Amino acid sequence: MGKIFSYLSRYLTSVLCIILLLIAQAYCDLSLPQYMSDIVDVGIQQGGIAHVSPDEMRKETWENLCLFLTEEEEGILKNSYQETEEGNYERKDMKPEKLEELDQVLKMPLVLMFSMMEEMGLDGKALQSLADSGQITREGMLEMKKKAMDDMGDTNSTMLTQRAGLAVRSEYEAMGWDLKDYQNRYMLRTGGKMLLMAIVMMGASILVGLMAARISARLGMDLRGKVFQKVVAFSNREMEQFSTASLITRSTNDIQQVQMVTVILLRMVFYAPIIGIGGIFKVIHTKTGMGWIIGVAVGSIILLVGILMSVTMPKFKKMQTLVDRMNLVSREILTGVSVIRAFSREKFEEKRFEGANQDLMKTQLFTSRVMSMMMPAMMLIMNCITVLIVWFGAKGVDYGNLQVGDMMAFITYTMQIVMAFLMITMVSVMLPRAGVAARRIDEVIHTKETILDPVHPEAEKETGWKGVVAFEDVSFSYPGAEEPAVSHLSFTAEPGKTTAIIGSTGCGKSTLLNLIPRFYDVTEGRITMDGVDIRNMSQKQLRDLIGYVPQKGVLFSGTIASNLQFAGNVSKEKMEEAAEIAQAASFILEKEEQYDSSIAQGGTNVSGGQKQRLSIARAIAKNPKVFLFDDSFSALDYKTDITLRKALSAKTKEAAVIIVAQRISTILHADQIIVLEDGKIVGIGTHKVLMKDCETYQEIAASQLSQQELAAAGQREGGVAE
Repeated sequence: MGKIFSYLSRYLTSVLCIILLLIAQAYCDLSLPQYMSDIVDVGIQQGGIAHVSPDEMRKETWENLCLFLTEEEEGILKNSYQETEEGNYERKDMKPEKLEELDQVLKMPLVLMFSMMEEMGLDGKALQSLADSGQITREGMLEMKKKAMDDMGDTNSTMLTQRAGLAVRSEYEAMGWDLKDYQNRYMLRTGGKMLLMAIVMMGASILVGLMAARISARLGMDLRGKVFQKVVAFSNREMEQFSTASLITRSTNDIQQVQMVTVILLRMVFYAPIIGIGGIFKVIHTKTGMGWIIGVAVGSIILLVGILMSVTMPKFKKMQTLVDRMNLVSREILTGVSVIRAFSREKFEEKRFEGANQDLMKTQLFTSRVMSMMMPAMMLIMNCITVLIVWFGAKGVDYGNLQVGDMMAFITYTMQIVMAFLMITMVSVMLPRAGVAARRIDEVIHTKETILDPVHPEAEKETGWKGVVAFEDVSFSYPGAEEPAVSHLSFTAEPGKTTAIIGSTGCGKSTLLNLIPRFYDVTEGRITMDGVDIRNMSQKQLRDLIGYVPQKGVLFSGTIASNLQFAGNVSKEKMEEAAEIAQAASFILEKEEQYDSSIAQGGTNVSGGQKQRLSIARAIAKNPKVFLFDDSFSALDYKTDITLRKALSAKTKEAAVIIVAQRISTILHADQIIVLEDGKIVGIGTHKVLMKDCETYQEIAASQLSQQELAAAGQREGGVAE
C-alpha cells in the first residue's frame, strides 16, 4: 500500500480537494440522522417545539417564572428576552450554547409552575396574585425546585424535557397561536435542511467520483509510460531478468489493479475513517448510555477482518505469480500453435494450459470462498448490533431517559460506523493484490539499467565517422555463467570490407555481434568505433551508425513503407532503392497497394524469405556506417542470395560489413573470415588462407561444400561471385 500512496503523492492537490469534499459529504451524511431524530422527537412528539425556552411568553408567565429563579438565573432570563409592543416577552436571537444554557435554566421552573397551576386549578394571573399577596414566596419556590431536582437526579432528564415542552405548548395555546401551523413550519424547515444536506452530499459524491476517476486514469497513463520507457531502455540482461509474459502482465493487469484500487481508495477508503470517526463523535454526544455497543461492534469487525486477512493474504501474493504463469503458457501456445499442430501435441499443450488455469482458478476460488464469508458475517454483526440497540434503547425509552428519535439516530450512527469498517473490509479484498501489483510495477521502474550513457559522451567527429570497428582483447560472460561466452577477441572490421564470423552452434557468434551495438557490455577489453571506446559514446550516437539485421526478421504492424522507413528521415527514393538492393521490390510491386500494403503484427502475412528481405532493406535504407547481419541470409534461396550480395557490395563500399553466417557459401568472398570455437578465435583470414591453415574451418567447409565447390572456391581470389 505504501507504493500506491507514493504514486498518489504526485497528485497531492487533487487528493486534498477530494479529502475536503469527503469531509463535506461526511458532514452532511452525519447530519441527516440528527435531523431525522428532531423530526420524530421534536416535530412529531413535541409538536415542533424545539426548545423549552419559549419563543414568546406572556407578562404574567414571565413574572411567575421569576419566582422559581435565583437572581443569577433571573439575570440570564432578562438578558435573553426583550419586551414587545403587546407587552409580551420575545426571545432574542442567541448562539446555540447560550440557548442551551437558557433551556437548562427554564426547564425545571416551567414544569413546576405549570404543575402547580394544574394542581391548584389556577391560571397565570391567579398565580401572580398569590405571589403578590405573600401566600407563595420566591424562597419557598426555590426550596421546592431544589427538592424536586434532588429527587429527580439525572435519570429522567428526557421526561423532564418533554413535560417542559408541554408547558411551552400550553403557553402558546394561551397566546392563541396556531400550533398546527407552528408544527408544519418546523417540519418543513427541518425537512428542507435535510433535502439541502442530501443535495450537497450528492454533489460532493459526484465530484469525488469524477476527480478519483481522473486521478486513476492519469496515474495509469503515467505508470504505463514509465514502465514502457524503462523497458525500452533495458539491455538484454534486464530483459532476461523479467520474462516477456511478466512484463506484459505488469504493464496491463498490474496497472489495472492499481488503477481500480486507486478509485476505491479515494472514494471509499478515505471516506470510511472520516464517517467512522464522525459517527463515533456523534454517538458520544447522543448521551444514550449505549456507547459500549459501538465497542462490541468495532471489536467484532476487527477480529473478523484479522482472521480473514491472515488466511487470504498469502494467496493474494501468490495470485499474481499464477497470472504471470498463465500469460506465459498462453503466449507460448499461441505463438507456437503451428509447431504444436505439426507435432500433434494439442492434447499435451491443453493439459499444460489446463494445469496453469486450474492453479489460478483454485487460488481465486479459495480467496473468493473465504472472502464470501465476510458479507454474511458482517450482516450478522450489524443485525445483532441493531437488536442490542433496540433492546437497551427500549428500556431507556421506558425509563424516560431516552427518546425514540435519539434511539433511531443512535442506530443510524452505529450502522454508519459499522458500514465504514465494512467498506474498508470489502476493499481489503483488493488491497493486498493491488499492493503486490504496485511492488511488481515498482520493480520494473526502479531496476537499474546495466548499460548507461556516459556522463560526458564523445563529441561528434568534425570529419564524420568512418565506421572502423575494432575488438581489443574482448571477453564477455553472461550473468551467472561460470565461463565466458567469448574471450580474448581481437580483430578490426574496416569500411569497404566484409568481415564474416563463422563457427559451430553456440560458439558465440551472435554474442559477438550483440556486443557492437551495446546490447551487452563487454566484461573485459574494449570495442572501439574509429578509435573511440563505444562505452564513451551515447547509445543513440552509436546505434545511429549501425544498421542491424537480426537472425529472426522482426516486422512491426503497419505498412511495408512504415517498416522500411523505421529508422526515420528515410525518403521514398532511399526506401525504394533499399528494396531493390534487398531483392524485395519484385514481390512488393506485385501487391495491389505496393509499399502501402499492410504488415500484420510480427509480419505473419509475409513469408520467411520476404520478411528477411524487408529486414535487410530496412537496414540498407538507414544508410549506416556499419552493417551487422546476424545470419540474415539463411531464408534466401541461392540465386536471391547471390544477387542480393552483389547489389549489397556496391552499396556498402564505404561501410564496414560484419556477417554472422552458418553457411560457408554466404561468406566465401568475404575480405576477412573469423572462425570461432568455444568463444575463441581459432582462425582469421580469407577463405583461401583458412583452407590451408585452419583445421576447424576445413571441417566446416568439408561438411557443407562438395569437392568441386571447394576446388572452384579455391581458384577465386575473393570478391563477389559474378
